[in-house]
Amino acid sequence: MTNTTSAPWTRALAIVALSAAGLALSGCSLLPSFTGGGTATRDDSGEVVEGNDDTDVFTLQVGDCLNDATAAETVETIPTVPCSEPHDSEIYASVIMEGDTFPGTDAVIAEADAACLDAFAGFVGLEYADSIYYYSYYFPTEGSWEGGDREILCTIYDEAGQVTGSLQNIGR
Repeated sequence: MTNTTSAPWTRALAIVALSAAGLALSGCSLLPSFTGGGTATRDDSGEVVEGNDDTDVFTLQVGDCLNDATAAETVETIPTVPCSEPHDSEIYASVIMEGDTFPGTDAVIAEADAACLDAFAGFVGLEYADSIYYYSYYFPTEGSWEGGDREILCTIYDEAGQVTGSLQNIGR
């Protein structure tokens, strides 16, 4: 899984490809044991109530707030925090790609860009072109695709720096 952004400020993140054979034998529920990450503590609704500096990227969910602006290019884990605390970005949409064969990085990026742009206004309450916020996304790499990864995660962020609270229906 890789991250790209829609703005000049580029955060290029990639998740280390996991062994396809190991994943096929073990199932997705054991991904944290392969990547070494953990999970954030969530309440009954699934909201993060206690962050984790090493949240496994395959446990991220829509609504999670991340401190990922300074993450290395290749990552297995991402710092998560409750959205009530200052954070770099927030996951606002998840899209599952179709297909058995990796379509190529350009095709994945095109689908991620279109999907995240399409979901932006529904989350923010304002069209992307009129918003002060930017979007980015994590997407499958060829290696993570082989391990079953098909998820695009759309994130919203403010180029000016961290925000506190969710940006859902912010209208700016």
